[in-house]
Amino acid sequence: MGTVTETFFRPDEIAREQTTIPAPLFNRCRLLLTRCAFDHVFVPVRSMQYQSVIDQQEIIFVDNHAYAVSGGTGGRLIVLSWMFGHAGPRGSLDQPVPMELVLYAKEARSMQRRLMSEFPAALAAVEQKSAVSGLSSQSRAVVPFPGFRS
Repeated sequence: MGTVTETFFRPDEIAREQTTIPAPLFNRCRLLLTRCAFDHVFVPVRSMQYQSVIDQQEIIFVDNHAYAVSGGTGGRLIVLSWMFGHAGPRGSLDQPVPMELVLYAKEARSMQRRLMSEFPAALAAVEQKSAVSGLSSQSRAVVPFPGFRS
């Protein structure tokens, strides 16, 4: 089976704020990433019709129904992002992890609240599947999409 490439557009930011996520959730994301042959992992959040992509610097959340085309390239729109690039080293593995929550759509704040309960279950499903069959061979490209607001 060949690699499938997904394209994601990063719209203009609506808001950005400093927050944290629980250490167990962050640790599970990192562990799943280290088990993958690629530099990112796709995690479908089926209960919300969203898809997330985990990499070393951030986790993006994409609405599976929001599709756009720019410059002849089609892709899905990022609704929100958890950015970890500015977080310093943690004192222990059980400390909450600092992040920047970046919102790209009006509904992103309510989606963030829901993701905090739905995303761990989606991670569990991927962890269970990967233990049996390995992780899929999908790649991704994140492209700026200035001027677009959903």
